Amino acid sequence: MKSYNSFLVAQQQILDAAKLLNLDEATVDLLKLPQREFNFTLHVKMDSGKTQIFQAYRIQYNFARGPAKGGIRFHPDETVDTIRALACWMTWKTAVVDIPLGGAKGGICCNPKSMAMRELENLSREYVRAIAPFIGVDKDIPAPDVYTNPQTMAWMMDEYETIVYHHHPGAFTDKPIQIGGTEGRRDATARGGVITVREACKKLNIDPTGRFAIQGFGNAGQRAALLHQEILGGGKLIAVSDSRGAIFNEAGFDVKELVMHKLKTGSVLNFPAAKVIPHDELLELDVEVLYPAALENAISDKNANNIKAKIVCELANGPTTPDADLILSQRGIHVIPDILASAGGVTVSYLEMVQDKYSFFWDENIIHKTVDQKLTKAYHRVHEAVKEKNVHPRLGAMVVGVARVAEACKLRGWV
Repeated sequence: MKSYNSFLVAQQQILDAAKLLNLDEATVDLLKLPQREFNFTLHVKMDSGKTQIFQAYRIQYNFARGPAKGGIRFHPDETVDTIRALACWMTWKTAVVDIPLGGAKGGICCNPKSMAMRELENLSREYVRAIAPFIGVDKDIPAPDVYTNPQTMAWMMDEYETIVYHHHPGAFTDKPIQIGGTEGRRDATARGGVITVREACKKLNIDPTGRFAIQGFGNAGQRAALLHQEILGGGKLIAVSDSRGAIFNEAGFDVKELVMHKLKTGSVLNFPAAKVIPHDELLELDVEVLYPAALENAISDKNANNIKAKIVCELANGPTTPDADLILSQRGIHVIPDILASAGGVTVSYLEMVQDKYSFFWDENIIHKTVDQKLTKAYHRVHEAVKEKNVHPRLGAMVVGVARVAEACKLRGWV
């Protein structure tokens, strides 16, 4: 399998979309690069009494459609190019679902699994002290990502409010409900993905109650398993995997029992009546729907010819390589790309910002209805672009997102 630089892949996607849209050179040059990049060195006192130095980033990719929006990752292998790529894709994601936000992403190079709770809190607060002048409800609104969570956002929001001497809950999203978070956030990413699967099944005349498999059984994977059966009116989950292993049952799993087992034991392994299979085998099972919800580059030129799913719904970031995209398209496999499939999360984050700004909160049914409307409309707009331009779905989604951002740049007089 080839090795890919995520940001170079993202830039090539921009060039491909720009060519189809006949964008001028200045607009392309503007969209190919982040508008702002911040690189910080953080110093944190550890529980041992020693001070440890951490490298941190915040990339604000584009502000043309509104304040930048994107998560913060805590990961030992984080790189500036990964952050650039993710910030870039967030820009198109917010545009595809047509919410008035730009794109951003942040990261700290650290191993959170080896850190105590107080050390993580100190690191979170130190990061906010570094980025505070450059974020806010009208500038850039962070959220959780890999190895960060609502508690991380609570610490960060508290530190930000301490610095600015104002109550600004909307400066961070995906917070605990008790301090300005919103109903409907926990399952938002999975819900948006399942809604797009529902629409794809209608368009392609595929049985929505058939077999499905999920690679990655974290929060998004678990929620997708439950929501698939709820929203699509059925479906048989025959295989799931996590970092420890993959399991299979031809007759299908009891999804609620499987989720409880995962939460209780920390793994899908040792679930009753489950056969252990290789990780790679799960991706190649004969199913109607496959949800890659774990690793980047999981579907590559190495295994794309063996994929049997009719629909691939990308709940993970970048699970399909560029070569695999072409192979799947040629084989007639319908990919719902990550910038569309996982956009339910940022949609609810936007709704959280709006509620925080007005100090008025909606019930969960209104949140779910709004997500359904936004993702349904976005899916059909992308499907139209695929037909209009005769391209695969990822490029179709890029065409929609890039066109909207390019138009905003032109209206502002930037190009």
